[in-house]
Amino acid sequence: MSESARPTLSDVAARAGVSASTASLAFSGSGPVSDSTKQRVLAAAAELGYAGPDPRARSLRRGRSGIVGVVLEQRVRTAFLDPVKIQMLDGITEGIAPLGAGLLLLTDVGAVDLPVVEAGGPVATPALSVENAPVDAVVLIGCSPRLGQTVAALRRRGIPTVAIEGAAGSDIPEISIDNRDATRRGAQHLRDLGHADAVIVTLPLDPARTRGPLTAALEAGSTSDTASERLRGAREVFPHATGRSAAASSIEEGLEAGRILLADPETRPTAIIAQSDLLAAGVLQAAEELGVAVPGEVSVVGFDGIRVDGLQHDLTTLVQPSVAKGRAAGEAVVRMLADDDGDAPASRCFTSVLHVGDTTAPPRAR
Repeated sequence: MSESARPTLSDVAARAGVSASTASLAFSGSGPVSDSTKQRVLAAAAELGYAGPDPRARSLRRGRSGIVGVVLEQRVRTAFLDPVKIQMLDGITEGIAPLGAGLLLLTDVGAVDLPVVEAGGPVATPALSVENAPVDAVVLIGCSPRLGQTVAALRRRGIPTVAIEGAAGSDIPEISIDNRDATRRGAQHLRDLGHADAVIVTLPLDPARTRGPLTAALEAGSTSDTASERLRGAREVFPHATGRSAAASSIEEGLEAGRILLADPETRPTAIIAQSDLLAAGVLQAAEELGVAVPGEVSVVGFDGIRVDGLQHDLTTLVQPSVAKGRAAGEAVVRMLADDDGDAPASRCFTSVLHVGDTTAPPRAR
């Protein structure tokens, strides 16, 4: 071997005085190799500066890329501002750990040019989408109104898929939470306090992410299971509640909705049910701008149970187990890739917990 050439497994085997197959087993830990032989192989590798077999070659031999795709329903920059998405990504990473796979982040709004996240650092990739990304499996993360379009593309490719939120079909396991019942409990908390006039700020309902009044037509055309289920839960307690549809789960969207809903003292509601904590934080910011006291003049309920930077209130919210949901999705991916029969794991539904903070109180007499 020349001094400039990279060492190979065969070089290590020759230095250790064993066969190449024995050296390979020593590295993989999958065969009957004595401890003394393994230590001799590893010592030879250290002397030659050999880091181990190329995981890309191993993946090719297995017919896999060694990559699990994660599809976000927003631009990556926006998703990374949402603690819920970060927690679910953490959980997915924990769940797929047995695979030794990297994560490739994609969005459902078009092709992206992103790095694959691997232990050894990011690896540059060309622009990729659900239509062409070299992935072994995919986790759909979030509450996307474009879920159906993404699932159709993955089905055409035969990619094993798990959905976090959103009914993607009987053949695709769903990791969900009790969206309808949880929202109903939050709404009932407001009703028990004496509120009769509540409005709703929803997550995006349609693929166009229409921002505006919560109309019957917009609701009827909803393609977001999560937003629709949370809306149904609120309507079980406040059947005639109106509101606003947001274009994203963000403080900015909540701020805009809050400014409109709270602007006129004559029509101002006594309570607002926001479908995410980020939307709720925006509503609270709007109330502060307009000089509307919380919870004295308006009560606010969120959904998620996250810490929002800069939020001075202890938000009343439905706390969901975001990390556990991500972990369950990752574990489902592991089972799907290990099952030669292709049977999908069972879906799982987690339960949210109502946390009563300082943003809800009985309505002030008008």
